[in-house]
Parts: sequence; structure tokens; C-alpha cells
Amino acid sequence: MELTREQVRELDRRAIEEFGIPGILLMENAGRAVADEVCRAADSAGSRRVVIVSGKGNNGGDGYVAARHLSNRGLEPSIFVLGRFDEISGDAALNLEIIRRMGLDVTEVTTEYGLRRVERMAADAGVLVDALLGTGARGEVRGLIRSAIEIINRSGKPAVAVDLPSGLDANTGAVLGVCVKADVTVTFVAAKAGFSRGDGPQQTGRVAVVEIGVPRRIIEEANTKTNRNIEH
Repeated sequence: MELTREQVRELDRRAIEEFGIPGILLMENAGRAVADEVCRAADSAGSRRVVIVSGKGNNGGDGYVAARHLSNRGLEPSIFVLGRFDEISGDAALNLEIIRRMGLDVTEVTTEYGLRRVERMAADAGVLVDALLGTGARGEVRGLIRSAIEIINRSGKPAVAVDLPSGLDANTGAVLGVCVKADVTVTFVAAKAGFSRGDGPQQTGRVAVVEIGVPRRIIEEANTKTNRNIEH
């Protein structure tokens, strides 16, 4: 089953508004699933050091949750937020505050100069986590996020992407100028339409579809609607 960005957004809305599932619970389940895959990759790499590169949205929030679980399991995550802490809002802000109170290594990155530490830390890490951009990303990737993606790609380290590789169009599979080349993509609820289209198959690596608490009934309804559209 594959869903578009619009279908995934609608599933999230229905889970929260119709079923009363808090968005922060969905984020918790997503981040824990990411941590599971990162632990496997870290075991294979033989290193406890993990670098998580996060954006300012919910994709970044999933990364903060993953960082908490990784720390609790004895790994050593370093988290780089591409933006100021006060630019983070909602559920992502709450999870950012938690890991800061835990004393984890969390750093704001607001300049190209700040990315130098990201590159140094990436060189010493066993695994990198891409929590930069979510399914809503459109248009060419520019600025700090583009530079961060390039750092991930040239590091030579295993990369785990959160929901989809940053820089991949969720619907078409087009690379938006630059895209993380993931070894593993931990995607939520269902594979995204772009995973099997365009450049998607070359960018996603192994795709792990994980359940995060969205009621099965509405997922099946979305899949049925997709199949009907294909038939017609």
C-alpha cells in the first residue's frame, strides 16, 4: 500500500480530530520506531555514537523522541537543530525541551559555519539520522538544509531517514535538487507514493513501514479509495 502526502495528512487529521488521539502520542510512537531501527544500525556499525540532524517541524520532533529513547538505551546521540530553539513549536517543541532537560547534546545550527561541527561529529558517528524534512516538502531544497543533506551523503556512514529521505518528493519520487541517500527509511502508516516512482527506489534504501497508532479502519478506507481511483 502506498499513500500520497495528502492522504497521510488526512489520516493524521482524522486520528487526532475524530478519534481523539493526541498528536504527541503519534510522534512518540514514530520516534520510538525510529530508535528501534537506529539501534539495529548502530549494532551493525559497532558504535554507540549517533548524529541526528533535525528540521524545525514534526519530522524533527520525531528525531527528538528517537534521541530520548536512544539515550535511555545506552547510545550517545548528538542532535543538531537547523534553526533556533525558539522557532520550534507544538509537539516538537515539547520533545525538544525534554531532551534538553535530560542534558543531551543538542545544538542550534543557524549558519554554514555551524555545520562544521555537524560534519566533524558525523565523521565520528556510527549512524546518522535524517530528521530534516517531512512529506510536505516541495520545491528545490536550499540553504542550510541542502548543506546538511550534502554532509550526510558524503559522510559514508549509514543513514536512517525519518518517514522519507529529505529532499524526496513524497508523491512523485523526484529529487528536489538534493536528497539524502538513505540506507533505511522508517516510514509511518504506509509507504509513500514517491518511494516507487522517479528516483525514489534509489534514495530510500530498505523501507520499514511502522505502525504508530492510527486506527486501522481509516488506513484501510484510504487504501480502498486509492484502489478505486486507480481502477477508474
